[in-house]
Amino acid sequence: MTESAKAPVAISAAKGRPMLSWVGKKPLSHVPALPAQHVETFDPAGSLTKDADGWKGWPSGYPKGGLLFHGDNKEVLGHLLANGFRGKVDLVYIDPPFDSGADYVRRVALRGPKGTAKISGETYSLGEQIQYTDIWANDNYLQFMYERLLLLKELMAERSALALHCDWRKAHYLRCLLDETFGEGAFQNEVIWYFYNKMHDDRKGVLPRATNSILIFSKGTPPFHDVDVPRDKAIRQLRRVKVDGRLVNLKDESGDLVYQESDSRTLDNVWPIPLIPPADVKQKKEYPTQKPEALLEALLSVWSNPGGLVLDCFIGSGTTAAVAQKLGRRWIGCDINKGAIQTTAKRVQSIIQEQTVEAAQADLPTLEPDGPRPAQAAFTTWRVNDYDLQIQHNEAVEIACEALGVERVRTDGFFDGTLGKALVRIIPFQHPLSPLDLEEVRRELGTRPEEDRAVKVVCLGAEVGARAWVDDWNRLRKGSGAVNRIEVIELRTDERYGKLLKHEPAVARVKVSRTKKHLVVEVRDFVSPTIIERLERQAGVVRPEIEDWRWVVDCILIDTDYDGAVFNVVLADMPEKKSDLVEGRYELPPPRPEATIAVKLIDMLGEEVLVTIPPKA
Repeated sequence: MTESAKAPVAISAAKGRPMLSWVGKKPLSHVPALPAQHVETFDPAGSLTKDADGWKGWPSGYPKGGLLFHGDNKEVLGHLLANGFRGKVDLVYIDPPFDSGADYVRRVALRGPKGTAKISGETYSLGEQIQYTDIWANDNYLQFMYERLLLLKELMAERSALALHCDWRKAHYLRCLLDETFGEGAFQNEVIWYFYNKMHDDRKGVLPRATNSILIFSKGTPPFHDVDVPRDKAIRQLRRVKVDGRLVNLKDESGDLVYQESDSRTLDNVWPIPLIPPADVKQKKEYPTQKPEALLEALLSVWSNPGGLVLDCFIGSGTTAAVAQKLGRRWIGCDINKGAIQTTAKRVQSIIQEQTVEAAQADLPTLEPDGPRPAQAAFTTWRVNDYDLQIQHNEAVEIACEALGVERVRTDGFFDGTLGKALVRIIPFQHPLSPLDLEEVRRELGTRPEEDRAVKVVCLGAEVGARAWVDDWNRLRKGSGAVNRIEVIELRTDERYGKLLKHEPAVARVKVSRTKKHLVVEVRDFVSPTIIERLERQAGVVRPEIEDWRWVVDCILIDTDYDGAVFNVVLADMPEKKSDLVEGRYELPPPRPEATIAVKLIDMLGEEVLVTIPPKA
């Protein structure tokens, strides 16, 4: 999957009639087919090399296991279409942004005993690697979702279902988009998730909102299974039987109605499932908008079969992948947020390790005695494109502004500052500049009729369509009296600015001892300048001290035969509790004499450090 980009992939038109209009609405007819880079493998039982049942028709370019992609989901979906996954997905579940207007923040604390220094994450300091911002212009949001629904439809099998998770803010718009994409007759159901343990707010004149909607649309006739759920209290009810195809009340020989005690019922479309409590010991909350596993268990049980392929392109905390792994479904997940990829990988690794141990003990690959057979006991991680700066977004903004000489303006609600006389708009670095970003600039200028300054748009990469948009815009603004000309400053590709974004990375010191009987890997030290800086900002005049380097390390992964390209996880040290520390010293079976040892450390802010130890000469 590392070959150069192929020709664009054609996308078929929506099936329903247009139901919504917005500025910049454009059906998606083609999408770039970008290559994917294989970056990591987790395969403790060596199952990827074995033939497995249920993988008929699986694209030959990918191993037979779970697939986790880091990248913009539009680019990832285009890649999947170009590489053999068209018509292969049995169930799509997506939990996209809700347009909540919120900055989602995860509180991060150092590992170790209570009382250690804490890092309080905020949007301006921790950025996209830990949480995300759910703030949209309405037109931007609709185009974003429209394009991804069209791509998902192409990936779905002829008998498949799509489940879209949303709330009151955009449910009515999304229902129209789904009707347009799949056709009005494709609507199957609306599941109401009732989270009865939500803390009620104190707003006046509004009933507390304690539900989300999951809109179910189909392509063909998808799998469907009735699921029985326990009742809180057994009830006495009439016994019913089928006679000539009709359900009738059963009577005994005397003609009296027959009753039965029922302690279960068939699952309906209202699912009372609690939110994950902060102190839940069974299900750790690792992500701001993490959904409970019970919700996905019900969804996958109703609308998918064992061995079926489940896709979630907003993977977040990895709940979909975790549940699919437990229920014996194959899975594909992706997210642009690096923190989401790390959280998902860590979560699925833990599940597979448990499944591998229990399979060895029972001599059967099952999660529990009567549980489902795992579809795979391994997964691989891939990268499509690379907009990961290895630096927190807002830190990068500050560095870029300082290097360019941008004077920050905090009081302007849209523009970020000025460069000379020109206004400066900084595009979020987690995605390339798009025509919709430029439409926002145009609309903002339209609200300022007296504004005569030029605009400089700073970005990390730009779509081809964005360049064409700027050319068309500037073509009408030639001559000495022209106003509002737009210049794009592309930090990644522009030679003037391509090397300005510098970041002091974390470093680790690792010692490796090799004998004929075993390999010993010992981490001697780890320093994260980013974490130290965060602690210093909070400490004020008192300089914080980190007594044990293990306080700042979230997990340690080891590859005993690193090939320089793909990291194969042989050992994963992932403490269960935040009060526990990584061990730091590990004994493993001896590797090949010529093998390179690689150790990957991930700190509490999600920054990765890779240390390689070549064989002795």
